[in-house]
Amino acid sequence: MKEKRNTILIVDDEPQIRKMLDLFLTESGFKVIECETGKQAVRMTASIKPDLILLDLGLPDIEGKEALETFRQWTNAPVIVVTARPEEEEAVELLDAGADDYVTKPFNVEVLLARVRAALRKAAIKEVGDSEIKNGPIKIDLVRHEVFYGDNLVSLTPKEYDLLRLFITNRGKMLTHRNILKDVWGSAHTDNVQYLRVYIGQLRNKLGAYGDVSELIVSESGIGYRMEVLND
Repeated sequence: MKEKRNTILIVDDEPQIRKMLDLFLTESGFKVIECETGKQAVRMTASIKPDLILLDLGLPDIEGKEALETFRQWTNAPVIVVTARPEEEEAVELLDAGADDYVTKPFNVEVLLARVRAALRKAAIKEVGDSEIKNGPIKIDLVRHEVFYGDNLVSLTPKEYDLLRLFITNRGKMLTHRNILKDVWGSAHTDNVQYLRVYIGQLRNKLGAYGDVSELIVSESGIGYRMEVLND
């Protein structure tokens, strides 16, 4: 399977810090997006839906804590605060405001990477209460981003993986076209229903190579799709 790359948003007004983090995290297999102000970060968090945010507190427009509190209106993605101000009281305030962890400048990049991976793993487990989700013979390893039909590893693109994960997490529930498109592709694509049909077809074909999935993902015209609950 083509592995899904977690997206990390770096929010820091120091170009050299952003460049260093970008290079290191990209080499470590992540997709990296950068911005330098809190207001930019708020907009990007709502639009690109990063898997994790690295947030500097010393931003030029708004306080990092204000940005953090605004993030939490849009996303549950882990936020790791990167700060040169390690006072204990402030650290507690940040964690209470929704931060998942913090590192102090100057920091060791290997330590930061370990914190990033730990936060992503925790988020994956927290999403459904376990590191795996299943529906009948279909299983998703949320940490490794692997999909199995029985004992067979299914090769999916990142978007196909995201789509299947959404369906299994919400199995038995009717999901509207708009909600599926928003969750998987972002708010700019909520009207691309034909685009969604193409991906549903691809997902059915790939899973169908290993078993009968003709009744797995059912559609209701003009409304959306539902993944039926399968017996183990």
